[in-house]
Amino acid sequence: MISDESAVLLERRSAALVSLVITMNQEYESVTMIRENLDEIPCFELPPSFSINWYEPGEEKSWVEIQRSADQYNTITLELFDREFNRNTESLAQRQCFLIDMHGTAIGTATAWFDNHNGLPYGRLHWVAIVPKMQGLGLAKPLLTTLCQRLRELGHRRAYLTTSPERIPAINLYLEFGFAPEIKDIHDSEVWDNIQNNIRKKRSRT
Repeated sequence: MISDESAVLLERRSAALVSLVITMNQEYESVTMIRENLDEIPCFELPPSFSINWYEPGEEKSWVEIQRSADQYNTITLELFDREFNRNTESLAQRQCFLIDMHGTAIGTATAWFDNHNGLPYGRLHWVAIVPKMQGLGLAKPLLTTLCQRLRELGHRRAYLTTSPERIPAINLYLEFGFAPEIKDIHDSEVWDNIQNNIRKKRSRT
């Protein structure tokens, strides 16, 4: 027979487990944004002393380090890299870029990937990240310019991306680059209403 103290402890553990599951579901929810054409891409230049390099074999380790530093929602491993990009080194050499600082260190990355979305071929802005200590220095916009231009150079006519609803600064940046919310149902509409409310709150505090 379980004592009252044990019953309370089990109840607390069960509640904690339910809370953890709910939190994980919230964290891994994503929204989709679409740019129906790649015309008139906003053009931003990198600050002096920064440059862009394209993937070379072995740089998957740098990708993992950058993503681990910047991403609080996913478990980043070399196995994840392999799953996402299928060891397609030929495509990666054309599509995955690294942002390099004045010391020659990779401090950001983004991939001009490809996928089918809604039954159509799309370019995809995939795994965009800058390490936290280098955020806010005007590097994200040039990185997106590079990515969108590369998608267009590779023949893509449109692009999409997915991101977390909690990433308000990133969503603001994507909106500035002409990406629009994809709303397919009532749930999507409610999520985007909440995002817009958070954007307005953030703007009112600045």
